[in-house]
Amino acid sequence: MRAVTFQAPGEVQLEDVAEPELLAPDDAIVRVEASGICGSDLHIYHGRVQIEPGFVIGHEFVGEVIAAGDEVSRVAVGDRVLGTYATACGTCFFCRREEFHKCDDGRVYGHGATLGDLQGAQAEQLLVPHANLALRKVPDGLSDDVALFAGDVMGTAYHAIDSRPLAEGETAAILGMGPVGLCAVQAAKAAGATEVIAIDTVEDRLKMAESFGATPVHLTEQDPRAEVKKLTEGRGVELAVEAVGHPEALDLALRLARKAGTVSVTGVYAERAEVHMGVLWIKALTLTSGHANVIKHLDRVLELLSEGTLDPAPLVTHHMKLDEAPDAYRVYDNREALKIVLAP
Repeated sequence: MRAVTFQAPGEVQLEDVAEPELLAPDDAIVRVEASGICGSDLHIYHGRVQIEPGFVIGHEFVGEVIAAGDEVSRVAVGDRVLGTYATACGTCFFCRREEFHKCDDGRVYGHGATLGDLQGAQAEQLLVPHANLALRKVPDGLSDDVALFAGDVMGTAYHAIDSRPLAEGETAAILGMGPVGLCAVQAAKAAGATEVIAIDTVEDRLKMAESFGATPVHLTEQDPRAEVKKLTEGRGVELAVEAVGHPEALDLALRLARKAGTVSVTGVYAERAEVHMGVLWIKALTLTSGHANVIKHLDRVLELLSEGTLDPAPLVTHHMKLDEAPDAYRVYDNREALKIVLAP
């Protein structure tokens, strides 16, 4: 089968690789009909996340179950399904506490040996371990473009907002209007936030955030701290979401949050980052971070997508073929696309 593999920083290619086989009774195999290129894939593409040359990449997918082990009960052969970016066993210490993102046996698709040695989803077929947790049927009427978001990007955004549930009259600031940030704008509005402040430097992305109900603030042409104070009666926001993965964005998020507020760091970090503990301590902030618990939130996210409360469809700017993956990565890396969906 054909699959997109990492070769070296800045280089991916389409290769013929072996088709997956069932290895455990709760495994499934999915024929991939759509896969996404995600911001975290760029960390691999840039060499920030180290994986082995020839490893199949990608972790977002929608497709059809073509084989299933005897213990797979939630889905069946022929079902149209979507998958989460990672798997979880369902039985370990962490899974029993619904902390599926920290499962002792958890594996992330397409991230090499460091994160479980699980081949990725930018391929014609995909092995899905622990399919009862990691797969869901796609609700009737939900397009591939929308369903694709449930297993990672929208699930990550929902997790970031859920880290400090918002009530009517409360406020949030989202730093970084990539797909996760834009989805976080929608999730914050759906949670009841009266004011959502969207911060970025790209005008088109700020305009999209505004169309979702956010107040756009340009990072360099405006003063985000002054704008947030003006919009929150000088207090700062209840929740600041850092969806960039850069120390400067993290520092700004700490300063935008109100006293006793929360900063949710959903941007990906692979290096050390300096945190001003004086700001964190004196403001009595809560700092949350790490992989999103997408499996825990998956059914609720699917409900919100099905009813149209959350709608990431406008974020998909490009549809490309699997054999165009090298061009797709270049386009995405050059910030010429917001979200690219690959099809076989």
